[in-house]
Amino acid sequence: MALDVYLSIFTLMFFSLGINLLALKTRVPYTVLLVIGGSLLIPLSKIDIFSFVTSFQLTPESLFFIFLPILIFESAYNINIRNIRENKFSISMLAIVGLLISVFFIGFVGHWCFYLLGYDVPLLVTLLFGAIISATDPVAVLSLFKEYGAPRRLTLIFEGESLFNDGTAFAVFLVFIGIIQNGFHGTETVLQGIFSFTTMILGGVFFGLFMGLLFSKLIEWVKGNEHLEITLTLLVAHFTFLFTELLSEKLIIYDHHIHLSSIIATLVSSIVMGNFGRYKMSTGVEEYMEKFWSYFAFLANSLVFILMGLLFASLSISIHVAIFPIMLMILLVAVARAVSVYASIGLANLNKSEDDIPMNWQHLLSWGSLRGAIAIVMVMFIPDDIDLPNWNYDFSIKEFITAITIGSIYFTLIIKATTIGKVIRWLKIDELLPHEKMSYFKSQALIYQSLKAKTLQLLEHKDISEPQYRAIVSQYHSLYQQVCQQCQVENKDPSHVAENMLLLYTLAVQKRELKELFRRDEINESIYKRNLAILETQTERVEQDKPQIDSLNDYLDNWINKFNHILHRLLFLPDNINKTQEHYLYYRTQNKLITKALEELVLIKNSALIEIFDDPIAIENTTNIYQQLKNKNIQQMKHELLSNKALLDDLNLQSAEALLNMARMDTLKKLHTKEIISSKLFILLKQEIDKA
Repeated sequence: MALDVYLSIFTLMFFSLGINLLALKTRVPYTVLLVIGGSLLIPLSKIDIFSFVTSFQLTPESLFFIFLPILIFESAYNINIRNIRENKFSISMLAIVGLLISVFFIGFVGHWCFYLLGYDVPLLVTLLFGAIISATDPVAVLSLFKEYGAPRRLTLIFEGESLFNDGTAFAVFLVFIGIIQNGFHGTETVLQGIFSFTTMILGGVFFGLFMGLLFSKLIEWVKGNEHLEITLTLLVAHFTFLFTELLSEKLIIYDHHIHLSSIIATLVSSIVMGNFGRYKMSTGVEEYMEKFWSYFAFLANSLVFILMGLLFASLSISIHVAIFPIMLMILLVAVARAVSVYASIGLANLNKSEDDIPMNWQHLLSWGSLRGAIAIVMVMFIPDDIDLPNWNYDFSIKEFITAITIGSIYFTLIIKATTIGKVIRWLKIDELLPHEKMSYFKSQALIYQSLKAKTLQLLEHKDISEPQYRAIVSQYHSLYQQVCQQCQVENKDPSHVAENMLLLYTLAVQKRELKELFRRDEINESIYKRNLAILETQTERVEQDKPQIDSLNDYLDNWINKFNHILHRLLFLPDNINKTQEHYLYYRTQNKLITKALEELVLIKNSALIEIFDDPIAIENTTNIYQQLKNKNIQQMKHELLSNKALLDDLNLQSAEALLNMARMDTLKKLHTKEIISSKLFILLKQEIDKA
């Protein structure tokens, strides 16, 4: 009944909320509790009054066409393309080479192990299982990485691998399904498989790039209409996914059926939307979208993992028959992951185009490889009637692969996910950097100082007695002195560490100021992205304790600018601003940001933050760094003005008009928010402003 299905959906959502609260209390990964909870729903559904619980079940179509695009978009939308570019070789080696190593290791070694133990499992079956189980799932791991303080670069590499190996795994999966259905014909089949794999990946990349750019342009055209912007963002993931599948059905070139990867296409379009389309959105919409998609991904993951538990509990294959193959493949999958990680990263480290990935990071990547939604998608897409001539068991190939797949997923979730924190601590990956240690102690010192001041207020308001005040203040003063002593012992070069802290703080201030300049339309999208890139680069250099750049000119003609120029050429778009204006606006924006940082350094000396940044040498060194950048920047601005003396007046006028328009809208919004004017008047005045 339809009523039972709807009731089942909303009950599962309510059930997931309870599990989420339990996960927060117990600190057990959310996805682990979801699959366990899903398994427990089967006996609950046997009670007549709760029989509706299992009415809603995952179908291959709903999982593939509804849930999967949501999960892909949410993950890819928030990944920074600059970080992918900086770690492209490591990510590519893990997502493609590492995955293929894992697939064929599981396939051939698994077939050999089953043969030795008396099981007649065909090679194609173990290869198909290898393709299904080799893709990693980032959902649980990334939250644990962040919770336990894994380095940013390690987190980015794992996230990039998890995103891109989904598409690679699905492409390999489709190749093996085709071989099982059509038979193996030697070299012809191998070449056809390589061709299909290549066209799926490359075709998916190009089609995804096209769809991402198309929807980014559509959002730019409707900017200011928030409902249309949100709708377009909702459509990009599913339209890309569905159109790719539709194109794959119709695309035939020289009698060859060309299949494009819908997963890769959706991934690429989502990355384009997150790195280019988001800057074309209205400010309110951009901030809302992250929360909106985060909720959708939470909901999709909750339903998928709960229903995964239901699926495992309702397997038709007997558990005593499946238990030994499951245990064997769990061990083999763990070994295959280790082999693939050490081999692919070993090759990546030989390349020397990127910083080496240390061995303790490799250990964590080997252990922290959870499996999830994409594996379930592939299992459910195996045809029910798929068969091989030498398959002589009472259960089907699909039932066998489903059992060992879900068993392997359970192991990674229940054993690996719950031990990642301990592994991170054991490998000392969560060790604090010098500036983080000083920030830790100095933040504690500031907290104790503020508590002493708050205690004095309590005394003045007669909320505590004099003896209570003295006891509390004495306790906080003792803790304050203890923290200060620890800070001195731990930091052998306090001025250098304090300087890094100051740089991180002032860079964060500049990022906020840059976003405000963009919100007020003082700068265009290109200037915003280029300045953001340099601020993020400087932040990463400080975190890695590398020297700061001594000239902002190094980043003027960076890859973002070149990419934007190529896009304009490809899409036949006019350049809205000439090169002289572009350079001058870049330097002028940098000047505003540096000035903001210098102003903040002056304020630090007279504020509560002096408790944290109390090293005069560090403050002086940081001020000198920014002052030198400012002097060079001013010289560059003067140089650009010499080539076009009328430029300054034009740009100042444009900037003033943008500021005045923003001020006009801000004033109108305040009048409406404070209910000084009615909604009717607000709409009328807004229409007049838009028309003007």
